[in-house]
Amino acid sequence: MDEVDAAKGRRDRLALLLSLTLFLLLAAMWVALSFATGTFWSSVNIVNLLRQGAMIAVLAVGETFVIITAGIDLSVGAVTGFASMIVALLLTGSGWLTPLHLGFLSTIPGAVCATLAIGVLIGLFHGFGIVRMGLPPFIMTLATLNILRGIGLLITRGATISITNDAFTGFSLSSFGSFPFTDGSTFRVPALFWMVLLVAVPGYVFLGHTRWGRYLFAIGSNREAARLSGVNTRAITYLAYVLCSFCASFVGVLLAMRIGIGNPTQAEGWELQAIASSVIGGTSLFGAVGSVQGPIIGSFILTTINNGANLLNLNSFWQLVITGALIILIVYFDNLRRKKS
Repeated sequence: MDEVDAAKGRRDRLALLLSLTLFLLLAAMWVALSFATGTFWSSVNIVNLLRQGAMIAVLAVGETFVIITAGIDLSVGAVTGFASMIVALLLTGSGWLTPLHLGFLSTIPGAVCATLAIGVLIGLFHGFGIVRMGLPPFIMTLATLNILRGIGLLITRGATISITNDAFTGFSLSSFGSFPFTDGSTFRVPALFWMVLLVAVPGYVFLGHTRWGRYLFAIGSNREAARLSGVNTRAITYLAYVLCSFCASFVGVLLAMRIGIGNPTQAEGWELQAIASSVIGGTSLFGAVGSVQGPIIGSFILTTINNGANLLNLNSFWQLVITGALIILIVYFDNLRRKKS
């Protein structure tokens, strides 16, 4: 027990140090862009940046739970798009739902709860394929990515579902909390950013202060040793993928709120952004290393790169190059760290 507590203490200190380093890097990027452009440091742009990074941040947190177990989930973008379609169908009662009397499911709380429940079912499906069928996480979640895109297109016949519920779509434009900004305007904290904190706080408590969080690290470190120590590795694997898909379905709801439509092809490529944010935030693709705060900061680093590139009128393709190069460098140094330890 003393060894376990000591290992946890070292891991927490390293995570805190890395998070502080990443935060300072993010602050330095903001300062540099403020001098390089005349529009970056404005309340309008910062609010837009927070909205842009919020959904990827939530995806990255969910992805981190899986990566810590030395797994991967390539379907989170497809789950997000599928969830946006489901919540739009329920709210509008369109398509094959037209002749049905949905009742509570057609209300905002009912549609959101049903969509999140579908996300949980998708996570259970992933767990079943990985634990019971013995499929590699890469293959299982890649297959789900294609299945969800295909089912969504079959249901909608390739059409986009417009959401006319103003109470639903208005949430993404709302804000909670305001204070004077340096440019003389009033900075209003967007509601989408508060949703990041809504996920991050319980995620932080779960990962760092519960035995189930410690079990995730144990499985990522050595699955067989964890099993022999009495950890129900199958149940914890199920839990990791359920949490990941739940976060993805939650992002699907937020995405539908923000753009006012549901479409199963939305969020294409977001899985790569989520993985990149998690890796940049210090999560090891080899498992057993990660935090909640790191991937959140990592997501806003990526968002800042994209936002700054747009303001500087740089070719958007350079954003992909920079992101890929960051992943290569971070995974390379992480591999060196593992060989030395």
